[in-house]
Amino acid sequence: MNIVKMNIRLIIAMVFVGLWSANTASAQEVLTLNDALQYALKNNESVKKAYLDIEGGKHQVAEVRAGALPQVEGSAGLNYNPIIGKLVFAGQSVTIGQPWDSQFGAQLNQQVFNQQVFTGLKAAQATSDYYVLAANMTEEQVIETVASNYYQVLVNKEQLSVIDTNLKNIRIINDVVANQYQNGLAKKIDVDRIKVNITNLETQREELVNGIVLLENRLKFSMGMPIEAPITLAEEELKEVPALTDFDEDDGRLDRLVELQVLNKQLELLDLQYKANKAEYYPSLSLISNYSYTAMASKFNYLYRNSENPVAAKFGSMLVGLSLRVPIFNGFATRARIGKAKVDYLKAEQDLYNMRQSLDLANENAKIQLKNAVNTIHSQRQNMQLAQEVYESTQNNYNNGLAALTDLLDTENALTQAQNSYTQALLNYKIAEIQLKKSNGQIKTLVNE
Repeated sequence: MNIVKMNIRLIIAMVFVGLWSANTASAQEVLTLNDALQYALKNNESVKKAYLDIEGGKHQVAEVRAGALPQVEGSAGLNYNPIIGKLVFAGQSVTIGQPWDSQFGAQLNQQVFNQQVFTGLKAAQATSDYYVLAANMTEEQVIETVASNYYQVLVNKEQLSVIDTNLKNIRIINDVVANQYQNGLAKKIDVDRIKVNITNLETQREELVNGIVLLENRLKFSMGMPIEAPITLAEEELKEVPALTDFDEDDGRLDRLVELQVLNKQLELLDLQYKANKAEYYPSLSLISNYSYTAMASKFNYLYRNSENPVAAKFGSMLVGLSLRVPIFNGFATRARIGKAKVDYLKAEQDLYNMRQSLDLANENAKIQLKNAVNTIHSQRQNMQLAQEVYESTQNNYNNGLAALTDLLDTENALTQAQNSYTQALLNYKIAEIQLKKSNGQIKTLVNE
C-alpha cells in the first residue's frame, strides 16, 4: 500500500515538473525586441564578417610593420664544376677552383630612412581603425533592419487579431440571420451578403497568415536565426507609445554618427595615400650586412673527410654597409599617382559633405514623421473608439429591428478599417522612432531598452 502511495506521489511530482518545465519553455520562447537585437549582433553573418575584417586589419598592420623591422635571410648552395677555369700568370696556368664547392651565408637589411614605409605604417593603423568603424556601422544597419522587421511582424499579427475578432462577430450575426431566414424573418440576400463578408475576411486572414510567415522568416534571416526555429514576439512592444516632447538641439549629434566617422577615416586614408605617393620622391637609406662561408674540395667528402681527402679551401667573408637609393626619373609616373590621389581625396570630401547633408535631412524628416505619427495615433485611437461605439449602437438597433443589415455590415467594415489604420499608425511611429535614433547616432540604445 505504501509502495502504491509512493508511486502515485512520484507520478504527480513528475507531472508537476513537466508542466512547470513546459510553462518555463513557453515563457522563454517569447522574443522581445532587445532579445532579437542581442541575438542578431551575435549571429548575423554581416556582423560576423565585419569582425573578421577587424581581425584581418590587425594582421595587415603587422604585415606593414614588418617592413620597418630587420629583414634577415639565409642562403646555402652546393655546386659541382665538371670543368674548372684557369688563370694564366707569366705563361703558367693556375686552377681557380675545385670540382666541388659550397656556400653558406646570411643577409641583413634594415631600413634606416624610407618615407614610404613610415607612411605605410600610419596607413595600416588607420585601416585597422576603419574596419572597427565599419563594424560599428554594420551593427547599426543590422539593428535598424531587425527592429523594422520586428515591428512589421507585430503590426501584421495585430491586424490578424482584428480580423479574428471581426470574423467572430460576423459569424454570430450570420447565425442570427440564418435563424431568422429559416423562420421567414430575413431575406436570402441578407444571408448571402453575410457569407460574402465572411469569405472575404477568411481570404484576408489566409493571406495575412502567409504574410506573417514571410515576415517572420525575413526577421529570422536578418537576425541570423535558423528559418525553421519557432519564435513568439512580445506583443506589448507595439502598444507602448510615450508622449512626444519637443526636440532639443543636440550639438554632439554629428560626432556620434558612425557614417561620418567612416568617411572621415576614409579621408585620412586617402591623405596618407597621397603622402605615400609623394614619398616616392624621397631617397631611401638602408643598412645592409652580408656574411658568407665557402668550402672547396676535390671530392664530395663533406660528411666523411679524412687525411686523404682534405677540404682544399675554406674561408669566410663579411660585408657591412649603407645602401642609398635616389629616385631620379620614372617617366612622371609618381606625378600621375599623386594627381589621382588628390582627385580621390577631393571626391571623398564631396561625399562627406553630401553625407552630412543627407543625415541632416534624415534627422529633420524623422522628427516630422514622428510628430505626424503621434498625431495620427491620437486621432486614429479616437476614431477607432468612435467606430466601436457606432458599431455597438448599430448592432443594438439591428437586434431591435431599428437598423438594416447593410448598416450593420457597413459599420463593421468601418470599425475594421479604423482598427487597421490605428495599427498602421503605431508601425509608422515605431519606424520613425528608429530612423530618428539612427539619425541621432543613438540607435544602439534600442539594444538596452
